[in-house]
Amino acid sequence: MIIAVDIGNSDVVLGLVKDSKILQSWRIHTGIHQSVDEYEILVRGMLFACDFSLQQVQDAVLSSVVPELTEVFTILIESLIGKAPVKVSHECNLGIEINTETPAKVGQDRLINAAAAYDQYKTSLIIIDCGTATTLDVVTEGGVFEGGVICPGLLISADVLFSKAAQLFQVNLEMPEYVIGKNTTDSVKSGLIYGYGGMIASLIKRITNEIEQQAQPKPKVVITGGLAAKILPILSNVYYHDDLTLRGLYLFYLLNKY
Repeated sequence: MIIAVDIGNSDVVLGLVKDSKILQSWRIHTGIHQSVDEYEILVRGMLFACDFSLQQVQDAVLSSVVPELTEVFTILIESLIGKAPVKVSHECNLGIEINTETPAKVGQDRLINAAAAYDQYKTSLIIIDCGTATTLDVVTEGGVFEGGVICPGLLISADVLFSKAAQLFQVNLEMPEYVIGKNTTDSVKSGLIYGYGGMIASLIKRITNEIEQQAQPKPKVVITGGLAAKILPILSNVYYHDDLTLRGLYLFYLLNKY
């Protein structure tokens, strides 16, 4: 069994994986000021609460887009299991090729998600990750990561709206019954949820057109991320994988563990 860790800007996702099966996963808030000791107490507590022992964990794999926490979790993992994690890098075997201007600057989570999706579908793909930022990435039928689109995430958009508009107040991010809101709360919900979903739907259409112009088959659309469930009812013909990143980390581990 291994522990897979993905450090994102908003959340850290941890999972226990054995023989390609995700046995347990957790999502905790990304705290850049927390110490190794604080994270260790938290992780040990989560394992204990779910009846897992560190003696069952043989290895670890780590991806990070938060440089301040990469070393913290490296030390943490060494303390927990007695060895350093396998770290994701664009220079390692991902199972896909990278065709961008500067591969080193592509977020590790984007590469891992793309690799996991391609490993499953083996066709041209649009991979959407709804997190702090919303990313839409493209992989060709031949397994080449071609880059993509980065947009402000749903929560960032909401936070800016509420901080800049004096008479608008925080609302729950849930889909209203109708697009046309009859009160301010429902109007804001509609703008955020339907507007966000509409943006993604429009980008899917535009990206698909570009892909097909390059003599690629129509792409399958795969979506993941902590906020993906908010907009799923708006989108059509998409494949939802809430554990795509953990599966991508496990795939990377299998390809690079030696």
